[in-house]
Amino acid sequence: MPELTSRRRLDQPRAPRRWAIEVDPEAFGRFSERLARFLGTGKFLFWQTLIVVVWISLNLFAVTLQWDPYPFILLNLAFSTQAAYAAPLILLAQNRQDDRDRISLEEDRARAAQTKADTEFMARELAALRLAVGEVATRDYLRSELDRLRAELAGSKKRSRKASSPSAEQIRDDPRWDDDEEPVRNKS
Repeated sequence: MPELTSRRRLDQPRAPRRWAIEVDPEAFGRFSERLARFLGTGKFLFWQTLIVVVWISLNLFAVTLQWDPYPFILLNLAFSTQAAYAAPLILLAQNRQDDRDRISLEEDRARAAQTKADTEFMARELAALRLAVGEVATRDYLRSELDRLRAELAGSKKRSRKASSPSAEQIRDDPRWDDDEEPVRNKS
């Protein structure tokens, strides 16, 4: 099979053209959005109404300037042409806005999903911390235990003061302190 020329090969890019005109594909879309925004303003309605009133009054009352007599066919043609171009431009602007809204909605959904996942993770972590804290002595628990021990020690000191403490002689005569005796072992 003969080799295809580079113009017909689909696996290779085309050679750039020498006199190619660079056109921004978004330029017309931006123009249509600006025009659609302008067509929806009160300023546009005011100027259009003023032009129509002047047009009709000149064609009715200025006998020498009647370029569009009474049925105003030229004015109707101008309105038809304006509507024929304005409607598609407005639709193009709306489609571009819909695309932006769709992208924004997808980003919002992704952000909401991430926020939900983060919230669920934080809830799990918080539950784990609560379980861990339940097993750890809290400040209030330690304080209550220290107060109980302090009261217990204070009560035992009062009892020991009331009971006679052994004298030095009693301690010296106690056989448990004798080193010269052999300890008693159990005979079995």
